[in-house]
Amino acid sequence: MSCGESHARQRQSYKTISRSPQSGYGTFSAAPELLLAANAEGVDGAHAQRSAPETSPSSSRARMMKTPDDPGASADAEPLDAQALSEAIEQEHALTFWEAVKLYPTAVGWSAFVSIGVIMLAFDPQIVGNMFAIPQFKKDFGDRHPDGEYVIPARWQTGLSLGNPLGQVVGALFSAYPMERFGRKWTFFACVFLTAGLVFIQFFARSLQALLVGELLGGLVLGCFVVIGPTYASEVCPMALRGFLTSYTNLCFVTGQLLGNGVTAGTATLNSHWAYSIPFALQWFWVLIILPGVFFIPESPWWLVRKGRSEEARDSLRRLASKKVNIDATLAVITETDRLELEMEAGSTYLDTVKGVNRRRTEIATGVYTTQVLSGIYLINYGTYFFQLAGVGDQDAFYLGIGFLAVGWVSTVISWYLMGQFGRRRIFNIGLLFCVIIMFIIGILDTIPGRPSGVAWAESSLMLVWNGVYDLSIGPITFVVLSECSATRVRSKTIAVATAVQAVVGIAMTVAIPYMINPDEANLQGKLGYYFGGLGSLCLVWAYFRVPETKGRTYEELDVLFDRRVPARQFKDYQIEGANPAQT
Repeated sequence: MSCGESHARQRQSYKTISRSPQSGYGTFSAAPELLLAANAEGVDGAHAQRSAPETSPSSSRARMMKTPDDPGASADAEPLDAQALSEAIEQEHALTFWEAVKLYPTAVGWSAFVSIGVIMLAFDPQIVGNMFAIPQFKKDFGDRHPDGEYVIPARWQTGLSLGNPLGQVVGALFSAYPMERFGRKWTFFACVFLTAGLVFIQFFARSLQALLVGELLGGLVLGCFVVIGPTYASEVCPMALRGFLTSYTNLCFVTGQLLGNGVTAGTATLNSHWAYSIPFALQWFWVLIILPGVFFIPESPWWLVRKGRSEEARDSLRRLASKKVNIDATLAVITETDRLELEMEAGSTYLDTVKGVNRRRTEIATGVYTTQVLSGIYLINYGTYFFQLAGVGDQDAFYLGIGFLAVGWVSTVISWYLMGQFGRRRIFNIGLLFCVIIMFIIGILDTIPGRPSGVAWAESSLMLVWNGVYDLSIGPITFVVLSECSATRVRSKTIAVATAVQAVVGIAMTVAIPYMINPDEANLQGKLGYYFGGLGSLCLVWAYFRVPETKGRTYEELDVLFDRRVPARQFKDYQIEGANPAQT
């Protein structure tokens, strides 16, 4: 073989097919083994073996965009051959963030719109947690202590706080069924419509029992939003935007919590039932924003392809992308990825989430989501109450609660830059390490003999720092890993399983925290730092060995890496010939 022939072989594109005895499905030289040489309708063996010319990112990008004279703009365009498919993948890697924003502006907008449901999800438990610190709520619903102070009994604090996560367990698991049968769009519409009705129960509740019913039923519906949001975002955006739009889910969580704190701080001084009725009523505001726009949401093209509705998928892609994007190429990649997962025997039931290689993918998704709870995030729902018990004044506690979440909001935005520079794994693990250290410091401060007066403010300040670190790392990265580690055919179900498991662990925390912090129970105050520091340490050990680096990998490449059982610590540097993991 001449040197020229050898060099040509090394440059072969995604089209050389070989059968892997280990995996049982097609693998390819020089490419992410995901694109089986030729389109099912089209390329003969001789064509499939042809070498592809080398292309620069700019030339590939040009091929993937249409001009007004491009005949490929027709809906009747012929299926793309293997060379075009390989260039479609190369385009995914070459696309920068700002180029992607310009090419997919409507995808960004609709993804952000659907994620508003997550704001509703976060707002509800935040206002309920803060109501335990509202004087009028405590007077109307609490028990009077001998010292004249009104306190909501720990059992009712637990029950009301449990309503939302209990509903989320069932709601998250149930949501995957209508999402798979009716699509993301109409499931989202049904959830918003039901939320509008269930808010009436909360608004008119004048007993703890009625309020508990409203929280349980509301949680059933609200739990669906955290599955719909990241699923939709991950299915309508290119790889360069994937991390940003899926982590936007965390920004929506923080936004909902921040608004909840702001509203309750504003109404806490009212001396009537409006002190707690206004926060419930404001949930209708989001319903009024979402309902008119829901009819115009483009359906997920990935879901449409799985349902065999390719023409509708093409139309949806046209609405999500600018006219410069080659829709046929994008559709071909979606179809090819779906076909690859079928060859890998990837089904679409809940059982398939724990079968074969998907078991590891579901473990990672569930593990990172559960780490949020075990590291101490549920203290945010009791943030204002925690500050009061630590010795901070009532109104100062509300202001600290607002500052607490404002720091988280800014940190989440900053995390987008860090994510583009350092990926997922490093940020998640380093952030978790710092969260653990801060928790232990809080615990140590609370055990100082005599507990000096400045300790309360020191602990509160450290909680602000903790929240900033959390929302730089664990918070947003979790939703990116959720979407990227789940196989496309079971993405909604994997996210649903992870959400349900996280909610179950959250239920345990919801039961425990009131008893641990209430003055008439354990009254641990800052000593909770030892508890969450210890749990976070266990999560850190797990994350080091199990959380992979998924930055710059297409869904097809991730399928290959998981199928090959590549260790988490090797994901970043593992070479799939022809791949270039460079973009977010």
